[in-house]
Amino acid sequence: MKFKAFLTDNGIIQLEKRFIPALEKMGKTCHIFLTPDHFFILHNLLSPTSPQSIAQFNAPSLFDDYRISSQFDNVIAFSIDLFLLLRALRSSSSISTTNPNPNPNRLQVKLVKKLPPNSTTPLPFLTFESKGYKSAVIQDIPISKPLSRSSLVELQDALNSANEIPKTLVQVPDLGQLQNYVDRLKNVGELLNVTIGKCGDLYLQVSTSLITVGAEFRRLTVLGERASRGVGEDRDLSAQTRARRAIERGEAESVEVSLKHFGKSLQYHLAKPDCTFYGVGMNGGCLTVIFQFFLPGSRQTNKSISLHCRLPVLDPGAS
Repeated sequence: MKFKAFLTDNGIIQLEKRFIPALEKMGKTCHIFLTPDHFFILHNLLSPTSPQSIAQFNAPSLFDDYRISSQFDNVIAFSIDLFLLLRALRSSSSISTTNPNPNPNRLQVKLVKKLPPNSTTPLPFLTFESKGYKSAVIQDIPISKPLSRSSLVELQDALNSANEIPKTLVQVPDLGQLQNYVDRLKNVGELLNVTIGKCGDLYLQVSTSLITVGAEFRRLTVLGERASRGVGEDRDLSAQTRARRAIERGEAESVEVSLKHFGKSLQYHLAKPDCTFYGVGMNGGCLTVIFQFFLPGSRQTNKSISLHCRLPVLDPGAS
C-alpha cells in the first residue's frame, strides 16, 4: 500500500486557505479517501444520523506526480485529525515558500510507517516533507490504520448513496445573510423547518409553543423539477399558508433539521463557493446543500472540485 504525491501551489491554497478551514467546522475527524483519479475528504459517511460532507477533487487539481497503489483496486482510505492536517499544511507551506527554486513541487506528501518513541510496533503516518532555502521540515501526522477491503466497500457504497442529487434545487441567497438570520433564531428554538418549493421558494421557520419565527425567499433560481406560478397567485396569503398549499399541491417538500447542523453548513462560506443550492433528498431523507465553484474569471462550473453536505432529518418531511 503506497501513496506519494507533490502538492502544487494551487493545491496548497485550495486546501490550506479554503477547504480544510471550512471542513473543520463540520467535525474534527474525517476520512481521507484516495483513488487513482480523485482525492476525497469525507465526514460521517458511515453515520447516517450525523451531518455528512463530501469534498471531491480531481487529483491533478491538487497534486503533481500523484502515485497510489494498493491491493484493493488501488484505493486507500484512513481517518485523520483535520486540525493536525491544517497545522502541518501551514507550517510546511511557510517553509517551502523560503525556497528560491522555481520548481513548484516543493511539498511532498506520502504514507509511511514509522516506529514511535517507546513503541515496538510501527504505526501509519501521513508525512509532509518541505524544503526551504536553508532548512527542511518533515512532519508526521498520525492516522488510523488504513481501512480493510470490507470497510472500503462500505465507505464506497455510502459515498455512492451520498452523491444522489435532489430532484429540485433552489439557489439560496448570500450565505452571510442566512448566517445572520440563523444567529437570531438560536434564541428561539433548536429545530428548523425548511420548505423548498418548485416555484423557487425557500421557507425557514422555527416554532415553539409560544412563538413562530420565519423567513421567506421567493423567485429563487431553480434547477431540476420546477413548477410555474400564475400571475398574482397566492399574493395575499401569509408565507405559512403559501408553504402549506405548495406542499398540498405537490409543489414543495418540507423537512425538519437541527438548527445547529444548519448553522454548520453555512460555515462552508469559508471555502468561497460561487453559488449554493438547497434541496430535499430522496423520500425526504435529508436536506442536501450543494456548493458550486466557477473557473476563475468565468461563470463556467469548475468540474475538478465539488463540495456538498447532507443534514439528517429529524422529522421526515411531507411531499
